[in-house]
Amino acid sequence: MRRADHHRGETVIRQRLEQSLPTVLGERRENLCEILAIGFAQCIAPPMVELRPGYAEVRFAKHREVLNHIGRVHAIALCNAAELAAGSMTDASIPNGCRWIPKGMTVEYLAKADGDIRTVAAGSAVDWDQTGDIKVPVMAYVGDKPVFRAEITMCVSQA
Repeated sequence: MRRADHHRGETVIRQRLEQSLPTVLGERRENLCEILAIGFAQCIAPPMVELRPGYAEVRFAKHREVLNHIGRVHAIALCNAAELAAGSMTDASIPNGCRWIPKGMTVEYLAKADGDIRTVAAGSAVDWDQTGDIKVPVMAYVGDKPVFRAEITMCVSQA
């Protein structure tokens, strides 16, 4: 991919994120858009369906750029969506004055991902007031069928 195309892709992703992220995030919304747009321009174009403390939902369509050699959604596209959902939810959930960075990810492929993907990070059971390593659970679905599970370890610290 040429750099100009890559930059144009980042701009499109950033615009989609800005449109879909809630304005209640304030300054964090703009920073989050910048951070998230860079890594996803080559693979998925995810609209943020819902974002609130303890929950994030991202969707992306099955299209040529996200397919593997057997015509299914590629594992890395699923991982990218999982990290976007988990990172967005973490950012919306941690207290002001804290920061986060992903530290690790474990994944399980539960079924062939053969359709549009809905990725959900559900952290209602997570103690968001703690610092240190926080395990964020993420599931991806085709329709109602679970196809992917991830646990992303976020290192949360005081800024």
